[in-house]
Amino acid sequence: MKLKHLFNTITLAVVVIGLNTPIEGGEAANSNRVFASAEATQPLAVGEKLPEVTIRNLDGASLGLSEALGGKPALLMFYRGGWCPFCNTHLGELATVQDSLLETGIRIFALSPDKPEKLRESLEQHEIDYTLLSDSEMKAAKAFGIAFRVEKKTVSRLKDRGMDLGESAGQDHGLLPVPSVFLVDAEAVIRFVYSNPDYRVRINPDSLIQAVRDNLK
Repeated sequence: MKLKHLFNTITLAVVVIGLNTPIEGGEAANSNRVFASAEATQPLAVGEKLPEVTIRNLDGASLGLSEALGGKPALLMFYRGGWCPFCNTHLGELATVQDSLLETGIRIFALSPDKPEKLRESLEQHEIDYTLLSDSEMKAAKAFGIAFRVEKKTVSRLKDRGMDLGESAGQDHGLLPVPSVFLVDAEAVIRFVYSNPDYRVRINPDSLIQAVRDNLK
């Protein structure tokens, strides 16, 4: 399945920021934001600090996101799950440029709602030298402002096609993240954001490399 590529020569990012109110949480509860649709999400912006949330590694062990980054600049890529063909294509594309990205001194993490067991399945599909993390409870996606509730009819339709969101996450929350990329510096400050509510459109790998080089000089 072929991906569409989107390249913005000015900002290298498509970020949808609206005046929408989360259906859960609010300004005083940014760590628990869930939006009514992908279009309504409000990703964290450049200049904001990395939120402290708990995720899980391949072994199922819990750890803090800042602990995983280890005080080093990092690229955080949120994807919908190993069940999504567009995400699988994107994971594969990221793998083709991972060496160039790692040469810049950053660490690369890909987060999804998949439970740890499902992450291992993704590793078997791609030659990945970057780290996969489980955000099965969607804590990170909520804190980054990219979590939205999937319509029940869409959940049912996906399940009928063999894409069971609840089974993949081990959670029946009915949530997904908008596929997004956040570049964080060594001080845990966000330096670049790409977030597009159209899950079919992902950042071009070459544009991603350029964004890292431009924003982590």
